[in-house]
Amino acid sequence: MTHKIQVHQVDAFTAERFTGNPAGVVLNADGLTDAQMLAIARELNNADTAFILAPEGEGHDLRARFFTPRTEAGFVGHATVAAHYVLSRGPDAPRRLRQKSKAGIVDVEIRGSGEDRKIAVRQSTPPLGRELNDRERLAVLDALALATDDLDTRCPLRIAGSSSTRLLIGVRGTEPLRHLKPDMTRLTTLSAQIGAAGYFVFALTPDNEDHLTESRMFCPALGIGEDPVSGNAHGLLGVYLAHYGFLTHDLRRASFRGVQGHYLHRPGRVEVELDLTSGSVAGVWIVGQAVSVFETEICL
Repeated sequence: MTHKIQVHQVDAFTAERFTGNPAGVVLNADGLTDAQMLAIARELNNADTAFILAPEGEGHDLRARFFTPRTEAGFVGHATVAAHYVLSRGPDAPRRLRQKSKAGIVDVEIRGSGEDRKIAVRQSTPPLGRELNDRERLAVLDALALATDDLDTRCPLRIAGSSSTRLLIGVRGTEPLRHLKPDMTRLTTLSAQIGAAGYFVFALTPDNEDHLTESRMFCPALGIGEDPVSGNAHGLLGVYLAHYGFLTHDLRRASFRGVQGHYLHRPGRVEVELDLTSGSVAGVWIVGQAVSVFETEICL
C-alpha cells in the first residue's frame, strides 16, 4: 500500500527565509520504519528532521521523533519549533499541546497569530554540571584558537545538560567570537574525554538593548560542524546566567534574548524565559518564530 507523507522545510528562530536554523518536518509519519525515517532525514540533509506521530496514550497530544542524517536524537529544540509552526497554521489549530519524545514530555504554546506567531516550548530545568579543570580548559581553548585573556573571568567553563550536554564558554565581547578557528578533529576527541557533546561559546552584550548574548556553537562529535541557532543551548545558557547572577528577575520569571548564526550568514534569535520558584529555576521556555521554505509530498 502506498504511504503518502507531507514534508516541510522550515527555518526556525527567524522570520526571514534562508536564515535561522533549517529543519525538516514530516507529518503523518505513523507507519514509517526507523530505516525510512533515517533515509528521509539523510535525503533532506538538514541537521535535524522532526517526524510527527499520533499519541500513544494519555498525558500528551502527539509524539515527535528526531533524526539527524546519521542517527536518532532524543529531543531537538529548533525542529520542535519548526514542527509546531507547521501544525499551528490552521485557524482551529490548538494553542497548547503536550509533545512526547524519547527525552520526555514538553509543553508547547502558540503565541500570537498569523505569520508573526511565536512557538514557545517549555522544558524541565536542565542541570548544571562540573567545571573543567585547568588541563581540560587549556586543551579546549587551544582547540578553539582562544587565548586565556579572551575568556570572561566571571564565567567559568562549565558543562550543562543531561542527555544533550554542552560546554558553556564565556568570552570577552564579540571579537573573540569572530576570530574562532575550531579544530573539529580535536574538539571531537575532547568531547569524549570531558563529557560534552558540543561547545557553546557566548559573549555577554549588556550594552545592546536588542539582545543580551551573542554566540556560536560547534558539535563535531554529533556530525554538526557549526550549528546556526540552537534553542537547547540557549536554554542551558539561561540556567547558567541565572545561577551566576547575570539576569534580573521578579522572583517569578527572568528572561533574555540571544542571537546566533551571523558567521554562517544564517542569523537568528532565541528568546529564553525562566520560571522561578523561591529563586530557583523551575522550568525553561525556549521561544522563537519560524518561516516556511517549501512543502511537498513523498509517496512510499
